Amino acid sequence: MTAENEREIYHKLEAMKEIRNKTITLERLKRSILTEVRSGDAEGRCLAQYKREMELLQQEKMSHVEELRQIHADINAMETVIKQTEESMSRKLSAASRLHEDYRPLKAEVDLLRRQCLGLERLPELHEEEGSPVTPDRFPSLSASAPRPVSFLAPAPGPVRKPPPPPPAFRSALDPDFLTVSLRQQPPPMKSCLSCHQQIHRNAPICPLCKAKSRSRNPKKPKKK
Repeated sequence: MTAENEREIYHKLEAMKEIRNKTITLERLKRSILTEVRSGDAEGRCLAQYKREMELLQQEKMSHVEELRQIHADINAMETVIKQTEESMSRKLSAASRLHEDYRPLKAEVDLLRRQCLGLERLPELHEEEGSPVTPDRFPSLSASAPRPVSFLAPAPGPVRKPPPPPPAFRSALDPDFLTVSLRQQPPPMKSCLSCHQQIHRNAPICPLCKAKSRSRNPKKPKKK
């Protein structure tokens, strides 16, 4: 074998060795590429699931935001209703107190007339009536400062000249029969509210139904100088 043939065989062996080493490296690179691609695809599928979960969380967040907004709106509306109800309650209780100021002296007079003229017991108090929402301490200030009834009879006994009898067609206002009929048949003095047209007490400063100020239909005319 010549030297030229030996060199050719040596070059072929070196080339085969190099090809073998590079082929092994190529296979390793190929396996690495396939592994990374498979891992990337798996991460991509996970990423799609994560994004879907994020969308669901965002939707849930928006639904809770809407719920919170509605709750805040309901709270604001309820606060308004509570404030209006408190104001209405205050107005009604104030009106009841003002009406009670007119009621107590009038009841005291009626009780006095019933006791002195007819020998009857007093009328029950508001809190003594069955089913009444009024309690004894409902008007404490009025109860403490209520005026005492004034006697309409002569304070000192003594010889009193008997008045002449009235005409047959006239009956004394102090006649027991006349008082009994009057107390049973005559309604309290009433007037019509100019706002709601309901019948209210003549001396009521405001209408207990519509809370409008009471005005007289025929106000007194100023006297001419």
